[in-house]
Amino acid sequence: MKGIYTMHEKSIELLNKAASDELSAIHQYMYFHFHCDDQGFDLLAGLFKKTAIEEMMHVEKLAERILFLKGDVDMIPKDKVQQIKDVKGMLELSRKMEEDSAKEYNIWANECSVNSDAISKQLFESLVADEERHYAQYDTELDNIAKFGTSYLALQSIERSKTIAAPAPAK
Repeated sequence: MKGIYTMHEKSIELLNKAASDELSAIHQYMYFHFHCDDQGFDLLAGLFKKTAIEEMMHVEKLAERILFLKGDVDMIPKDKVQQIKDVKGMLELSRKMEEDSAKEYNIWANECSVNSDAISKQLFESLVADEERHYAQYDTELDNIAKFGTSYLALQSIERSKTIAAPAPAK
């Protein structure tokens, strides 16, 4: 009879695929963070950085589960960073990445369930909730750009300039 850990080879494979996906997202979002920050878009830079940190926490949860199942964490990003510097393009790619992840994680949750791995199933379901929230954030930013055009981005840049130009507080 197989032990509990050898029964979950498929789960380990799927968890590693998810970790690979999350590592790619971390790299991509940090790239976008750097470029938004450089362009003075502090709010978007912060959004990308915050999302990258959340994706790091996903990798940690996935790695913990893989190790519990006596697997090894591959730690190989799925994709190379796409060097997009246009904010709208950044947001469109980010929204697509989150949508694709949510779809895959839903499928993988069901596969884990079929293979009698309720905990990995629950982990994937919790990741789906996070990915859908990320999707909504990027979708909202794209809606704002569509509604307000470049004025929306200009306001972020102007706000940064005000902060930088403000005199230092008296001591």
